[in-house]
Amino acid sequence: MLHATPSNVRPAAVAGAFYPDASDTLRAAVDQLIAAEPAQLVLPPKALIVPHAGYRYSGPIAAAAYRTLRHVDAIRRVVLIGPAHRVALRGIALPGADVFATPLGRVQLDADAVADLRSLPTVVVSALAHEEEHSLEVQLPFLQRTLRDFTLVPLLVGRASPAEVAQVLEQIWGDERTLVVASSDLSHYLPYSDAQAIDARTIDRVMQLGNELGFDEACGAGPINGLLRLARAKGLVPTLLDLRNSGDTSGDRGRVVGYAAVAFSDPRAGQVLLAYARHAIESEFAARDAVTDAVTSTMTTDDGWLQRPIGCFVTLCRNGNLRGCVGAIEPEGPLLEEIRRNARAAAFRDPRFAPLTQAELPGVRIELSLLTAPEPIDAPTEEAALAALRVGIDGVALRAGDRHATFLPQVWSQVATPRDFMRQLKTKAGLPADSWPADLRVMRYRAQSWSES
Repeated sequence: MLHATPSNVRPAAVAGAFYPDASDTLRAAVDQLIAAEPAQLVLPPKALIVPHAGYRYSGPIAAAAYRTLRHVDAIRRVVLIGPAHRVALRGIALPGADVFATPLGRVQLDADAVADLRSLPTVVVSALAHEEEHSLEVQLPFLQRTLRDFTLVPLLVGRASPAEVAQVLEQIWGDERTLVVASSDLSHYLPYSDAQAIDARTIDRVMQLGNELGFDEACGAGPINGLLRLARAKGLVPTLLDLRNSGDTSGDRGRVVGYAAVAFSDPRAGQVLLAYARHAIESEFAARDAVTDAVTSTMTTDDGWLQRPIGCFVTLCRNGNLRGCVGAIEPEGPLLEEIRRNARAAAFRDPRFAPLTQAELPGVRIELSLLTAPEPIDAPTEEAALAALRVGIDGVALRAGDRHATFLPQVWSQVATPRDFMRQLKTKAGLPADSWPADLRVMRYRAQSWSES
């Protein structure tokens, strides 16, 4: 490993402009942003897409991504990849430094990974490209406040194909100890409503792991396109954490910049839990119980989350139609117990359907949703509730007296308008669609979902 000297430290270039330059002020600002809301992801991410504007503008959206790291202990290396804004560049540039500095301290580069990457023909070394670049630097204070101890691999993308970016990321993809962070804003300097429409379409393609983005859709299209290519190959599952623009955070809606936070999770945990849910149903016919050890032994890590009380829903579909759905946003026991209980209830005790037969089971597709803890929102009126909710992101639960109901985030795509969403949810709870009782409580939560093929 190389030792840091003044000549190989890349100092902070945009402290005092994009974020506070005093360490105490910066620490408090980052901590406040991260603590603003509960975590939005149940399982830790393998990769993130995070915006990179000044904290006044994109800080709350970036915090939605970094909030997912608060209780993650495994990460020891961060691959930080963003666009080169200031220097024309062919290829993907390392900085030629051994250390990156911010007002919160220094972060050591992973010397072995850097040496490994330098053997690739696409990778170059350019201290000039990194010298005043903000797209990577603004991420570091968030990482320094959410991860305990990590090394860094900083990469700037110039003219490089998605295949070239994916090749570099593949080289250092690693296991659960490596996190990939792609830095990018979305549309630039459009009227508020135009930006909302364009950014929504952009993120829809990201969520589908779809076609390549253009640089008018995301300034970090290069890093994102490479990440999406690799995400498709590895079957990563994307979760949208936040989607807003500078008009939402600064109040100026004349010419705005779009921001999104997206997390990508390794699908293996979801696949194992889906198999566990199916086995729980099969065991009813076979008169044998699901074996917890057989599930947990296939997990890549064991940090205890399988035994945490995590809300979940199990949904069954057959021939494209709902065949059962049972769950709870407030769990009674550990996750594995919740999955087993809800899978069996969805199959045999959903009052809307006859009990599932053994002949039907092979044709049933199972979907599993793990939920974050519900968060109450201040909603004295329906309009206030709709203003607080994020379409396509929030699951919603209502309760008034002994009447209650919930819609998972997936339901947003099945209704015409947010108002229809809310009114159908009230109807599900047994409330008049055009009412808003004085004792109505509204809670929101996030969900990570997996589905069998």
